[in-house]
Amino acid sequence: MADIRTEVKTIGVIGGTGKEGKGLAYRWAKAGYRVLIGSRNIEKAQAAVDEIRVRLAASAMVEARINADAVRESDLAVLTVPYAAQADTLTALKDLLQGKILIATTVPLVPPKVTRVQLPAAGSATLEAQQILGEGTPVVAAFQNISYEKLLTDQPMECDVLVCGTGKAARETALKLVEDAGLIGWDGGPLENSVVVEGMTSILIGLNKQHGVQSAGIKITGIQR
Repeated sequence: MADIRTEVKTIGVIGGTGKEGKGLAYRWAKAGYRVLIGSRNIEKAQAAVDEIRVRLAASAMVEARINADAVRESDLAVLTVPYAAQADTLTALKDLLQGKILIATTVPLVPPKVTRVQLPAAGSATLEAQQILGEGTPVVAAFQNISYEKLLTDQPMECDVLVCGTGKAARETALKLVEDAGLIGWDGGPLENSVVVEGMTSILIGLNKQHGVQSAGIKITGIQR
């Protein structure tokens, strides 16, 4: 599989109308990227853009697209759909994603037991995404362990991001976007390690429930930042 390194100027957020998609889009647009909010419904995409624009300078570049156009016009795509929609979404966009890096934020949560780790047969949602897309699209797992509650704000987030993916160059591209979103990222190694990253999300959700908070996260210690 080719290890793709990409100069990213335009980011397509697939299924970007949810809280995580809007939050990441806001932070990247604020950092100077052109961001395309994708949805199956252009009206929903535009509503998300309008919500983000209220918080941005007039010069910020954030636009509404259907998912296919968001991918087609982007240098790199970010998948922010629920796990139940992942397979159908990626199958429909497979051809358009060839030759581009896909950052997948999906966690295979199975309601109502979201505090129990329930990984798919492929090993993780991200490994499953790689199987669907094939060798022409390097897939990177990132942002699974962050609380989206503060993303659409200017508040600092006391949470690190583990990045696992197909090829070091693809991971380095994703780590740059983590930094530009105002977060600290760490190279978590190959895509197979996404099993651990995705599984950790259910534990964090459980801690949130136990302590009545919404911001449980992880931090890497013992390494100078």
